[in-house]
Amino acid sequence: MQIIDRDYQVEAVKSLWDYFRVNAGNPVIAMPTGTGKSIVIARFLQSVYAYYPNQKVMILTHVKELIQQNYEKLMMVWQFAPAGIYSAGLNQKVHNRQITFAGIASVAKKPSLFGHIDLVLIDEAHLVSPSEATMYQAFIGALRAMNPHLKVIGLTATPWRLGHGHITEPVVNSNGTETPSIFTDVCFDITGVLPFNRLISEGYLVPLVPRRTAVKLEVDNVHMRGGEYIESELQQAVDKDETTMAALREAMELGHDRRKWLIFASGTDHADHIADMLNMLGIETGCVHSKREGRDSAIADFKAGKLRALVNNNVLTTGFDEPGIDMIVVLRPTASAVLWVQMLGRGTRPFYVNPMIGHNGGPTFDLNTMEGRLACIAASPKQNCLVLDYAQNTKRLGPVNDPVIPKRKGEKGGEAPVKECPVCHCYVHTSVRICEGLLSSGDTCGHEFKFENKLKDQAGSDQLIRGDFPVMEIFAVDHVIAKKHIKMGSPPMVKLSYHCGRRVFSEYVCPEHDKYALRRAQQWWRERSKDPVPTATDDLLGLLKTLPVATHLRVWTNKQYPEIMATCLDGTAFGATERADYDEGPTLELEADRSPIAGYVASLRGPADSSLPIVNDYQVIDDDDIPF
Repeated sequence: MQIIDRDYQVEAVKSLWDYFRVNAGNPVIAMPTGTGKSIVIARFLQSVYAYYPNQKVMILTHVKELIQQNYEKLMMVWQFAPAGIYSAGLNQKVHNRQITFAGIASVAKKPSLFGHIDLVLIDEAHLVSPSEATMYQAFIGALRAMNPHLKVIGLTATPWRLGHGHITEPVVNSNGTETPSIFTDVCFDITGVLPFNRLISEGYLVPLVPRRTAVKLEVDNVHMRGGEYIESELQQAVDKDETTMAALREAMELGHDRRKWLIFASGTDHADHIADMLNMLGIETGCVHSKREGRDSAIADFKAGKLRALVNNNVLTTGFDEPGIDMIVVLRPTASAVLWVQMLGRGTRPFYVNPMIGHNGGPTFDLNTMEGRLACIAASPKQNCLVLDYAQNTKRLGPVNDPVIPKRKGEKGGEAPVKECPVCHCYVHTSVRICEGLLSSGDTCGHEFKFENKLKDQAGSDQLIRGDFPVMEIFAVDHVIAKKHIKMGSPPMVKLSYHCGRRVFSEYVCPEHDKYALRRAQQWWRERSKDPVPTATDDLLGLLKTLPVATHLRVWTNKQYPEIMATCLDGTAFGATERADYDEGPTLELEADRSPIAGYVASLRGPADSSLPIVNDYQVIDDDDIPF
C-alpha cells in the first residue's frame, strides 16, 4: 500500500531538521490525536538513515498497542527498515537492531543491553514525569551517561503536565528549586484552535459535538491529590446504580443512531457496573480494565462490530485507534486537561469509506485531495462524534482544541473557554458565532450568537430550565395489571402496568435476573415487605396480592419512553396530600400468563402503541423499552 504523506506531516519532519540545524536542545512535536504521528516518526527515521546510516535509535512509549502501531507504520513506509520490537506485552525482545521500538517498562532496568544510543523518540511525551526517580528519567539518564550527546524528541497531542505547566517548562520542586525539563522547545504545533479547525475543514478530522446532559455526576466532596481527583473517592462518589442507569438510559436516547460507543468509567468496579447495565439494556458491551481478563478480545470484538459499546477505565485514553467511534460517553470526572483531551481524541478520527476503490458499485474517493476526503466523510456513517459529558469536564476544562492549560504550582488556572448554545444545548468555543451543534432532529443548529453587550437582556430565567432537563410529573394510579412477561433470551419477569387515567406506565421486576436487575428487584420488594425476597417470578406473582399497591407515580415524561422514577404507596402523592383525602386505593389485577409468541413477535415490531394489532388474542408489544 502506497502512503502519500500529508502536507502537515511533511512539515513536521522538516521542522525537526530545521530545529537541529540551529539548536542543541530536545524538541517536541505537538499534533492532535488521529493526525498520524506514527507516519511522522516513520518518515523522520527514514530520513535519518538516508544521511546517517550508522545511528542507533530507540522509540519509547508505554502502551503495547502504540509500540505495534508505530512499528507497523515504519515497515509500511520502509519495508526493509533495520527495526525490531522489545516489549514484554508483545512477547518480543529484539535488542540488536539499529531501530528499537520498546515499552519503557520493559527496558527501564536494562539500559546496558542497548548500549550507545544516538537518538530517543518518546511517543505520548507528556507522560514523562519530572521526577528523576521515574522510569523514563532514569533510563534516559543512563543512556546519556553512555552517550553525552544523546538527543531526545517528544511527540504528543497534549504538550503539558498536570500541576507542572507546559512540557518544556522547568519543574518547581517542593523546596522551591527548579529542575529543567528533558524537553526544551516546541518545534511544531498544530493543536491550537486555528490549525485544529483547519484539520477539520480539510477532512483530516471530524468535529466533536459536546452535548449538555440532564444527568450530571457530582464531585463536590471528592478530594484532590496532585491536581487530580483521588480515584478511590471518585469511584465511591459516582458509582451509584440509580445515577448510572439514568445516564445510560439518556445515552441510549441521545445516541440511538450512533454505531460505536466508547465509555470512560471512574474505576474498575464502576466500569463493570456500566457494562452489566448496558448489556441488560440490550446494548452489546465489552469492558476493559487492569483487573479484567480478555482485553485484547474485547477490543477486537469492538473493532469488528460485534460489540456496540466498549467501557474502559484508564486503558483506552491513549494508543487506541478505532475510527468508527461516533459517540463518547464520559462518566469519568477529571481535573486533568491532558486526560480530557486524550479521551476526546478517541472520537476525532474520520471513518473513511470506499477510498479509491469503490464498494458495491458506489462512488470512489481520492483521500489525497480535500474534496475527496470531505466527500468520503459525507458518504460515511460518521460525520461527527457525539460527546455526552456527564462528568461536566467540558465546563471545567474546555474544548479539545483550546483546553484550560495546566498551570505550574502556585499559579491560578483560567476558566474554560466554552459557552452553551441556548437552542441545541451543545457546548461551543466562546469565539464561535454560528453554532454547529446538533438538534434533536439531527440537523445542524445554526443559532447565531450575539456579541453585543446585552447580557442582562439575554439572561432570562426561562433559559435556566430550557431543554432536556427532566420533567417530572405525578400521576394518580387507578388500577394495576400484573402479569408474567417473557422476553426471548432472558429469564421471566413480572410486568406491572399502572393505569393512570388515559396514560399507562410499565415497570418490570426481575427476581430471576442477576447483577443490577436483581438488585433493583430486591430493592422493589423491600420497599413493600419485610419478608424474604422471592427468588422466582412465579413466587413473586403469587405474593403480589399481599403487598401494598402504588397509589401514585413520579414519572420522567419528556423522553421517548417515559420512566417511572418513584412510587408512592401511602396515598399521599409523595407527601402532597393527606391519606384521608384518598379513597380505598387502586386495585391490582393478576392477568393470565401470555404466550411466549407475543414476546417473539414484539421483537420484530416497532414502538408500542395503542393502535398495534392483536395477534392470536395478544396485543403486539414492544420489548425495546424493557431494560433487561
